[in-house]
Amino acid sequence: MNRLTTLLSLIAAFSLAGCNTVHGVGQDLEKAGEAISNAAKK
Repeated sequence: MNRLTTLLSLIAAFSLAGCNTVHGVGQDLEKAGEAISNAAKK
């Protein structure tokens, strides 16, 4: 039971960290796309 609790806690922690990481990458790519669009308009 103790191993199961530990395993589930680790899975939850990595899942949340992964989501935040992917979300951050998405924001960075969006900003990069905006910068490219603005440069192309000039």
